Amino acid sequence: MFKTAFLLFLAIVLASCSTTYYVVRHAEKESAPSNMTSDVPLSAAGAERAEALREILRDRKIVRIYSTGYQRTKQTAQPLATATGLPVQQYDPRDTAFIPSIKNLKGNTLIVGHSNTVDDIINALMGEKQMSDLPDTQYGDLFILTRKGGKWTLEKSRFGN
Repeated sequence: MFKTAFLLFLAIVLASCSTTYYVVRHAEKESAPSNMTSDVPLSAAGAERAEALREILRDRKIVRIYSTGYQRTKQTAQPLATATGLPVQQYDPRDTAFIPSIKNLKGNTLIVGHSNTVDDIINALMGEKQMSDLPDTQYGDLFILTRKGGKWTLEKSRFGN
């Protein structure tokens, strides 16, 4: 009897374990002067939004943070990385092995991308088309993908002003 109750308890605990991926587009970027590369930093508004992201995710038990190599994505991730003591790990959105390598990891993860890659990340994690590219002027969307067992859910929220 005890063994059966213990196995039932263990099954319930394991079924309730979930992993959440928080996927965001980088915050607002500076306007690129004609003589500047496309690797522009965050604007003042973007820096404020990055701080708002830190506040939203600070207590979400994030164990990994990923960003592309651009200044604006790294600067969006950095306030949370500093608050949690986690490194910002760089990924290449063109690397088709990236999503499969993180899809079954345990622990909550932040992924910072771009207006034309956030949808690719979400669609690849969920295994089906959920969305398309974000408008270039749209900032502050927080996509929350939760994997519980083999089931995925997608929720959309906002951060910052």
